[in-house]
Amino acid sequence: MTPTGPGELLATWEAGLTRHDGERSLLLHRAARPGAGTDELLAMPVGEREADLFALRRALFGERMQVRVECASCGEPMEFELDATALGARPRTPPDRPLRVEEGEWAVEFRLPTVADLAAAGAVPDPAEGRRRLLARCTVSAVRGGVAVPPEQLPGLLPERVERRLAEVAEEADPAAAVTLDVVCPECGATTPAELDITSYLWTELDNWARDMLLDVHLLASAYGWSEPEILALSPLRRRYYLELCADA
Repeated sequence: MTPTGPGELLATWEAGLTRHDGERSLLLHRAARPGAGTDELLAMPVGEREADLFALRRALFGERMQVRVECASCGEPMEFELDATALGARPRTPPDRPLRVEEGEWAVEFRLPTVADLAAAGAVPDPAEGRRRLLARCTVSAVRGGVAVPPEQLPGLLPERVERRLAEVAEEADPAAAVTLDVVCPECGATTPAELDITSYLWTELDNWARDMLLDVHLLASAYGWSEPEILALSPLRRRYYLELCADA
């Protein structure tokens, strides 16, 4: 991955300040893959995007991630550290290879959901309708008792057990699409499942970094009369040294 410079990161942060999570995901993904176009990014499997965002996070902020979760049983706040190298596995199934599920009289072939599929499903106010839309979009073919079923008719016909099996196979093929942590409470021993949303996590870190960086620019510009591009061109070590000189003056 090509490291993204501070100027580009500040531009990404500024562009995302008034955006929702889906748009911020796209902005961060562009930062992770500077040469990729929007259509290419939207056509990637969700897990591929998540893997890119985890890689960007490691490149910018290191391997360790601090996570805070509240116990669902007793309400105890829990804080722990994760190793980011273990997160963000790439999809195990090539995007052009359909997955197949055979369950009872049903045989369904489907592809992994892409970023565009997820956005289309998320645009529907009703979550259940969003899941149905996602199912129809990702189905390549469906056969029931030897008779082909159009994908748009599946939501009303497919048994729940088959839908569960489709979800399980998709999760096995693309584990990074949804990273869920099972956190054991040290107080009551209960286990709390917590989904790690890399977009929200990375955006929070980027927001904190950008505000600190702008403060550094303000202090150094006030002390030395340098422009923002000149200050951003400094290495982090030299920038920190000049800031220390300002503090000692």
